[in-house]
Amino acid sequence: MAKLTVFFKNKAIHSGVFENGIVHIGRDETNDLTIDSLAVAPAHAVIIIGDNDCTIKQLNDDFPLIINGKKVKTCSLNNSDTISMGKHDVIFSTIESIPSTSAFNNPVDEDVKLLNQGIDSELHSPVANLQFMSGNNIGKILQLKKPMTRLGHDGNGVIAIAKRKEGYFVSVLENSGKITVNNEPLNDKSLKLNTNDVLVIDNTSLQFFLN
Repeated sequence: MAKLTVFFKNKAIHSGVFENGIVHIGRDETNDLTIDSLAVAPAHAVIIIGDNDCTIKQLNDDFPLIINGKKVKTCSLNNSDTISMGKHDVIFSTIESIPSTSAFNNPVDEDVKLLNQGIDSELHSPVANLQFMSGNNIGKILQLKKPMTRLGHDGNGVIAIAKRKEGYFVSVLENSGKITVNNEPLNDKSLKLNTNDVLVIDNTSLQFFLN
């Protein structure tokens, strides 16, 4: 598990905590960590997070990947390494090194303090999932890792599930098909999801649950 904090002009603008696996970084909003800058490639780099080590790899030769001031194609990451992409810096931290907000005895930058409070909350918040109850992917579990997850197909209904402080909320982006929650039409309202709620979109049933 690792934390990535994005800085622009020495100011922290957003951060994320990631489980072991592959983290995609780039300008395109489909990435796990999105950096909105033309100096960043749509698919700029990937970080492979393992139990004992982490590796970063460049994905586009036209967009440099710089670690601690040096251009690299691939390299291992260590705690507090600085990943530079265009005018943005990303600070890599292992979870074990992230201090609890209660550990601060001296005044700290308010932005950093708020970011750490958000990380503390995220680490202890339940993980949301959707399990396919019908269709070709029956039994498969989809973990809702991003702040917003888009599901469905244009022309057959599209929904968005957004993570908020109060929980997870589902809303309709396109209602060409029949979209229901617990057999009730979703229509144009935003609805908070509870464990065991069943969504039907494009004739596919999915059950929402937290763990």
